[in-house]
Amino acid sequence: MGDDAVTISNRGLERLSKNPHSRLEGLTIDGLRIVESRKGFIRCHFTVPNRISDGDGNWHVGAMAMMIDVVGAAAIFSLVGQVKVSVDFTISFISSAKSQEEIELEAKVVGEKGKLASVVTEVRRRSNGELIALGKQWMMAGLAEHVGKVSKL
Repeated sequence: MGDDAVTISNRGLERLSKNPHSRLEGLTIDGLRIVESRKGFIRCHFTVPNRISDGDGNWHVGAMAMMIDVVGAAAIFSLVGQVKVSVDFTISFISSAKSQEEIELEAKVVGEKGKLASVVTEVRRRSNGELIALGKQWMMAGLAEHVGKVSKL
């Protein structure tokens, strides 16, 4: 599957950033740009828009969580060729990002066993590489029929 899955993953992420499945996705990931991708890995750049910032001008943590989820899922898809469902998702918020700040997201699949896959997503400032957030996620294939709809890439 390899390169085909990477291509499909990239196209799906780009399509989702332009034509989201929901209004919330559209607000959250609009403007996401893929800068590097390969099997099990994706790096994106993003400028935090005003519309997903809180009253203090910080990137809203809920919007950041959705971005981490979407980019992590794309990295997993690029490796295994199927959409998986999150079964465990944790984020450590180390710092905050301001509206109009340029961000880099890097997602790497760090493990795969059977139906389970694990991905780590780092969110960093492009200006100095400072870590803003670290997402760790376990995803499982074949759970969709038990928990409902899964967004398709």
